[in-house]
Amino acid sequence: MVKIRLRRDGAKKAPYYKVVVADSRYPRDGRFIEEIGCYDPMKEPAVISIDKEKYEAWIKNGARPTDTVKALFGKVAK
Repeated sequence: MVKIRLRRDGAKKAPYYKVVVADSRYPRDGRFIEEIGCYDPMKEPAVISIDKEKYEAWIKNGARPTDTVKALFGKVAK
């Protein structure tokens, strides 16, 4: 199953996330198919950027977003 989820980057206690499309069997920070955005919770306000076209294309192809990615995309889509 293909999922749209967060991949953690950044230093200790300073997280930075990339929104990626990955096979659900791969580890959180392991191999992925495509990077479609990023999320930086350390900035004020948090920086969220997700490529809407790629996100919707992957959804049409059967990828399932995690709850967190769904919430982030909801904030971007407004």
